Amino acid sequence: MALSTRLPAFFPRSGKPRLLPCLSLAVAVVVAGCGGDSAVDEAGSRGNSFPPSKNPQNDFNPGSTGDSNNSTGLEANEVRVTLEVPAALASDGELTRRNLRIVAPDRVDVYRTDQSLRNLGSVDVTRRTEDSGREVIAFSNGLPLGPDVVIEATYGNIRMRALAADADRDVKVNPFSEYLVSNTISGYSPDQFSQIMDCVNDASGELCLNKYVWSTLADQVHDFEIDIPDQVDLGDALDHLDNRGDFARYVEEMARYALLDEESSGKISASSADYNTVFLGIELGQTFRETSLAGSGQWGVRTAQEESVTDSNGGTGYVYPALTLTSFDAFNIRVTSLASDVPYDREALIHQAGNGFYPRGVDHWDLNTHASSPGAATLLEDTRLLAGRALYQSVTGRGSSQILGWTRNPYFLDGFVSTTEEASEAPDRMLAGYFSAGKAIELEATADTLQRKSVQEDHYLSVLEMNLLREEGFSLSELNGRQYNVVFLATRFADGAEPLAIESGVGDWTISGEDIAQVMATTSIGRDGGSGAVTGPVAGNRDASWTISSRPSRLSVGDREIGRLNLDISNPSGQFATPDLGIGASTPDGSLLAFNLDNANTGDGLLLAAEQTTTLPQSGRYRLQGFAMGLANGENRLRHFGNAVLTLDSATQATLDRRTLDIVHSVDAESVSGPAPLDGGELSLAYSQGANGEVAFVAGDLTLTGFVTADQDQIFLQLQNTEGDEQRLGLLIATRLPE
Repeated sequence: MALSTRLPAFFPRSGKPRLLPCLSLAVAVVVAGCGGDSAVDEAGSRGNSFPPSKNPQNDFNPGSTGDSNNSTGLEANEVRVTLEVPAALASDGELTRRNLRIVAPDRVDVYRTDQSLRNLGSVDVTRRTEDSGREVIAFSNGLPLGPDVVIEATYGNIRMRALAADADRDVKVNPFSEYLVSNTISGYSPDQFSQIMDCVNDASGELCLNKYVWSTLADQVHDFEIDIPDQVDLGDALDHLDNRGDFARYVEEMARYALLDEESSGKISASSADYNTVFLGIELGQTFRETSLAGSGQWGVRTAQEESVTDSNGGTGYVYPALTLTSFDAFNIRVTSLASDVPYDREALIHQAGNGFYPRGVDHWDLNTHASSPGAATLLEDTRLLAGRALYQSVTGRGSSQILGWTRNPYFLDGFVSTTEEASEAPDRMLAGYFSAGKAIELEATADTLQRKSVQEDHYLSVLEMNLLREEGFSLSELNGRQYNVVFLATRFADGAEPLAIESGVGDWTISGEDIAQVMATTSIGRDGGSGAVTGPVAGNRDASWTISSRPSRLSVGDREIGRLNLDISNPSGQFATPDLGIGASTPDGSLLAFNLDNANTGDGLLLAAEQTTTLPQSGRYRLQGFAMGLANGENRLRHFGNAVLTLDSATQATLDRRTLDIVHSVDAESVSGPAPLDGGELSLAYSQGANGEVAFVAGDLTLTGFVTADQDQIFLQLQNTEGDEQRLGLLIATRLPE
């Protein structure tokens, strides 16, 4: 039996088809996203707490985003309001997610506002109180879509606000919603606010895609799993969120996204396009799973894998890491909808105080999945794909002694999309880097529900995702006789003398038939297993002869060649065999290749290969995305590049605008900081160009070495850096920004 791998049909851990619930042509559904009734009843613990009602504290639903939806029983024009305050303000309130307490508000007001956040007058609403004690508000003229209607709740001497526009109509008034209101609306000028409301109200007579940004944003801020500390007031809670760079920058980017008008929102040319995904996630976090190691920091690496699934009749199919972009016009709105599913393996290395090292290989966890909730995106100037992306929760270990639920925070997608020559063609690539924090939570199965118990891990994940267009009939002959520039980064976790090794290399390939001649200069850093001392950087090489072959895919129509590849040391792997080095993919024309490395030789990582060129860019602005792994005495650091910009000023000079997120593991203190936003300002770089598309950027101890693609729209770079006693290696992609 062959199971279809074409999105939107995915296959979960059970092997039964999982249909993505929101890919319909109902624009409001596609744009606003999905919600499920995933909460369980919980009784209140004090007089001012609500009676039994929906509370997301204990529930966990795979295939849904982190925020519980409490819209059951609502009419289409109604919202339900829940007030959540920091624990210090109501210690005996009903506990809910993120260490907040549900309380009954003293007062709830609904009013219009503008960029000044003043109360500009009431809104035509009716109210009712449910048996649970919660207030339901009905908007007589339909649900608001913009940032001009605010719901304000007071409790004692504190006041918090939320946007009435909320995709799932379950309005939570809490520090997250207050941060959104106070840090976006007041940042607009009067003209900008008017522009936003013109879009929302269709004043121009044309529907504008970004009218739906606000309902999505108001909903997605509650998907963030960020615990508010004990003993903080509202001001400290807002400061805590502001210091979480992933949350603050997500809100910032979405607020900027809302300013795009209908002239900026495009769609991909083809009606639908499927992509092979090559995915690398580098994580740094903290584990509490094993009592003897609780509190220790850990590195982790995630690599995309294909997944075999079996139905009740014993038939076997395969889920391949994939992305689908679907475009259509509906009611004059140009929509590009994204949906993705990436099965992945994970390896980790626990680094305990006193420099004990404990590797946890792929046999330690079930195959997991990184899947995004379907939703709309904006194609800006035909090259940047922009969207706020929500990620599904997943569950591993069902039936075992420990069931784990995995949460993933939303992120803002700023991906590169290639241009096409023909209107009917799909882009041959979508490349992106992004950051998503999350948790692993122990779950208890009770009847038909999964209930949250203790947090087992906090993890902070930097992702590089290469989506290369599928094309049936792909032939390996597309690669024959071509020369490529190549860059890679991989990690190796082990017991013994060298528990951690990070290796990166830049070189070239010559492909002849199935044979690869590789010339590769490498750099390695690592840790000594006894002292924990940093080793390296050590220069070396991986000159080698490798083998490349096509890897057929089992689809509903039979076995097909769709651009997937095997990378082996010598003999080609079979269709379902595990290759020696890794599995990858090619664009249909063979100009860009990407591989997930997964082996004991190089380790686990990502390899990128682009056809060589003699044309090099002299100017242009590029979004710099990727990561650097840093090792210092007593510290580990993950640096995520998401908002950095590389500007080519001339043929010899460049400027790097350094905006990063930093996660730091202090080994002896057994602490891991949340992602701190860093703005390092502008850095001048010496820019040099070599033969065959090779480039280098140098500033002091920072060196970026790599190559450009033939269209000069992408640059792939190895990062090497020494700062004090810290050694860093990283992998970056730079993709051209519109002028």
